[in-house]
Amino acid sequence: MSTEPSVWVARVCLIAAALLWSISSLFMRLLSAPLGLGLEEPQLTPLQIAFFRGFFGGLLMLILLRREHMRFHPAMLGMVATFTIMSGLYLSALGLGAAANAIFLQNTAPMWVYVCSIWLLGERPSRRGWQAVCLSAVGAGIIVAGGWPSDLPPEKSQHSANVLLMGLGSGFAYAGVILFLRALRVYATTWLVTLNLLGTAGMLAAFVLLRDGVAGFYTWVTTPTPPQLRVLIAFGLLQMALPYYLFTRGLRTIPAAEAALIGLLEPVFSPLWAYLLTPETDTPTLPMLFGGGLILLAILWRYVPMASSTQHTNTPGLSASSTSTSAPTPTTSSGP
Repeated sequence: MSTEPSVWVARVCLIAAALLWSISSLFMRLLSAPLGLGLEEPQLTPLQIAFFRGFFGGLLMLILLRREHMRFHPAMLGMVATFTIMSGLYLSALGLGAAANAIFLQNTAPMWVYVCSIWLLGERPSRRGWQAVCLSAVGAGIIVAGGWPSDLPPEKSQHSANVLLMGLGSGFAYAGVILFLRALRVYATTWLVTLNLLGTAGMLAAFVLLRDGVAGFYTWVTTPTPPQLRVLIAFGLLQMALPYYLFTRGLRTIPAAEAALIGLLEPVFSPLWAYLLTPETDTPTLPMLFGGGLILLAILWRYVPMASSTQHTNTPGLSASSTSTSAPTPTTSSGP
């Protein structure tokens, strides 16, 4: 019996994943802003947060993983590397700049996915999908233009530009993650998510170990206080493990381009959580609000008329062993 979710169940999984992803700004502000909770000291770097988030989220998925799920494909190495780059760039942009800028710029991913999914996965995005991507691209462009540094001292201008470039880079890497997950969808969801989370923690640990040596790595990894560790555990479980499990399940049925558009719900809600905690630094500007509104409009334009009809077309995946009970056959993809 197929373990793939139905089209609408898959979309619900993707929506839930996007909403859980959106709480990243909440956790980052808890760990960095002086909110009277004592969580901002000692100050954790974005790479430390990415390491612990991946480590604790990966441990949860490891508990759920079964041995028969563990089947390897060479593309998984690229998936883990891309996931690590995405996490490092995104959390760096989120920790060093305004939440809304980092969040919206990461979600330029659908533009890259729509182009790449045609050539790499053989998927055919719909006309309305292309229109939605163009609309969301205009929204992202407005946000970038509104946040681009001007009339600032050189050091602050360079810092702001670097943060914007980190956000754009994380969007490109995020598109790569989506494409890898879609291509590898015939493998067990728990296995893919476990690889990404623990692989991210392992690659970041190796980077710090090579950069700082054993003594430096020990200091780096023992910095968080017990209260900070509790927040990092929740960060890994609620914002990484659970949403990526739901997202990967949804990608078994939903084409990569459509999944990327649903993921644009994240930048609509994530700045809101940051604003509720730190309104003095995360009050959305007019370009952020207007650009975010266009992104939300793009999602509505793509999905409101979909209830009338749905087509299914086959899309290729990277096959696993035919004897694996955890690796369903390539799925049927939906399209308008």
